[in-house]
Amino acid sequence: MRHAEEVTFGGSGLDRAAELRGRDETLEAARRAPGSTCILFWRGFPLLAGESALARLPMDYPVLRDREKLPVLLGREDGGLVFAQDISEWSPPDAPADLGPGRPQQAPLPSHPEIEDGYHFGDLRGVMGRLNRRDAELAATGRALYSWHATHGFCARCGRPSRVTMAGWQRSCDSCGGQHFPRTDPVVIMLITHGNDLLLGRSPGWPDRMWSLLAGFVEPGETIEAAVRREVMEEARIPVGPVTYLSSQPWAFPNSLMFGCHGEATGREITLDPVELEDACWVPREEMVDVLAGTHTAIRPLRQGAIAEFLIRNWVADTLD
Repeated sequence: MRHAEEVTFGGSGLDRAAELRGRDETLEAARRAPGSTCILFWRGFPLLAGESALARLPMDYPVLRDREKLPVLLGREDGGLVFAQDISEWSPPDAPADLGPGRPQQAPLPSHPEIEDGYHFGDLRGVMGRLNRRDAELAATGRALYSWHATHGFCARCGRPSRVTMAGWQRSCDSCGGQHFPRTDPVVIMLITHGNDLLLGRSPGWPDRMWSLLAGFVEPGETIEAAVRREVMEEARIPVGPVTYLSSQPWAFPNSLMFGCHGEATGREITLDPVELEDACWVPREEMVDVLAGTHTAIRPLRQGAIAEFLIRNWVADTLD
């Protein structure tokens, strides 16, 4: 697919400076260098400058000073190194009770007393379609790294506490010598077509009028193509023939890599697995034009920036090749 890397969170050409991850003295100097910057996270929410850009803080910014945990290294830009810091231990009295994926995006997030006006924490899902490619890659990388660290504090081999090493890209166990690396779970998301029609589904509990492409995790010992066919058969009992890869998207909610694929259905009759899907239907290409435009009466526009919207938009425009 010619436009594959134009998907949100697609490659921005970031130099990840992997050769510096084990150079503690170099990193210590970089953390004091005037050209280095840091992006900030609180419980998965990045700090934004305005409505469409990541805030890039100088390394001596008040909220970054004297922190117990070192920032993780994200990469190198023209001006210097870019780090990320997480301050999730901060517990403001006005923090929302529900910070999960169902939280209304317009609900306000607390303001940190050491962060000046003009900066605010935001929902990455809500702004991802407005970020430039570099900011989107940095935000996805930092969020995914901190999500992994939050759930992997103990060695998977011996159960003892592990510590952060390699500038945030490894956890090491001093008890058994185990070394653990950030996890990314492979997921297939399927543009399933039959002639001029597209298969859409609704998961249980989704908001009204919300539909999307079918998706599911790749299982051990399974190819991407086999995962596409299995997931569609399990969820909707639709047989799928040829499968082609289209594009991928890092999806930091929390730690997945979405493989976008096109599958050609060899049948149309839908039988739902009610555990996986609340409903599914075939939608003609002409109606998907209305969905994308926000004028369809039964289906809301897909989330801007998500790979599902990206694949559907290219299918409608006949630009999958």
